[in-house]
Amino acid sequence: MTKRPHIGIAGAGLAGRLLAWRLLRANCRVSLFDAHTRDDLASASHTAAAMLSPLAELAVSDDAVFELGQRSMQLWPHWINELAAHGAEPVYFRTEGTLVVAHRPDSASLEHFTRLLTHKLPDACRGQVQALDAQQLAQLEPALAGRFGSGLFLQGEGQLANDQLMAALAHDIDRLGGQWHERRTVDCLDERQVVCGAVRHAVDVAVDARGVGSKADWPAANPLRGVRGEVLRVACAGVTLQRPVRLMHPRYQLYVAPRPGNQFVVGATELESEDTGPVTVRSVLELASALHSLHPAFGEARVLRMSAALRPALNDHRPAVDRRAGVWHINGLYRHGYLCAPALVEDLMHKLLPGDDAVANPPTL
Repeated sequence: MTKRPHIGIAGAGLAGRLLAWRLLRANCRVSLFDAHTRDDLASASHTAAAMLSPLAELAVSDDAVFELGQRSMQLWPHWINELAAHGAEPVYFRTEGTLVVAHRPDSASLEHFTRLLTHKLPDACRGQVQALDAQQLAQLEPALAGRFGSGLFLQGEGQLANDQLMAALAHDIDRLGGQWHERRTVDCLDERQVVCGAVRHAVDVAVDARGVGSKADWPAANPLRGVRGEVLRVACAGVTLQRPVRLMHPRYQLYVAPRPGNQFVVGATELESEDTGPVTVRSVLELASALHSLHPAFGEARVLRMSAALRPALNDHRPAVDRRAGVWHINGLYRHGYLCAPALVEDLMHKLLPGDDAVANPPTL
């Protein structure tokens, strides 16, 4: 059997962790380096609602992101089933669609969103977007009955529990023999090594998946920057939602993604700032007031966690996979990390292991 390469990956966030797992399944040797521990909750991968929304995101992105999202939607159920087949804890994953609503004074925002989406949507996907009246909306999401006069249903969209996914990936990376280097800040990479302080780790191939941590190494022609995102995680026994809900507003789009046990991840803020400090009072007030306006029972919700992190973004807001000076880079996932990561990782796998049958058909391990 052909000897598999030893691949060193800097960054154990979503992209780095998914790539390590897929490479291990293809019988490669993998070393994973990260400045934090595998359970650190401060990363962008943990500070996300993990919504899988190719249709909704098309209104504010482009065809490239949409195509990656569509491919990823095909990959996610297979990959999650593969994780579950080998002893990992189940990952909450649903594709029950997304509801998009607006209060009556903000109906123009919903109309604008609908026009943008309709203009950009490929003809083959138009049947996935359905206008709803109040009765149809109530049938889909009984908790919102009588609260909105109309809305949109985006069929096939969904969400997953990112904390469960990250833990399941760590479990399977361990099972497959991946080598973790936690609390190791990567100072630089070149074609054959990963350098952490005075220690040089020899590898056959180096991949940089550090997100904003790669900012200094990104070309000035298309600079990498951090975009701050803030989320709340709440528990509310008085509300049950079957699917994510997006609430249109002139200044922000609130999203509420349900989790098991009547928990919800709530977000909206997207700040052009590289501040890594705690969540601001202004953001908490905006998120909480919008959440309460979605359903008054959220007024009694318990705040479980408030978190903020920097999402890596390029000027064109497109994710990128490229090779420079012998090092492969996967970065710029911005607000589309969970939506696009599987397709990006699959693309990079084909570049790292060209013509390898194990990429298209990984063995059952």
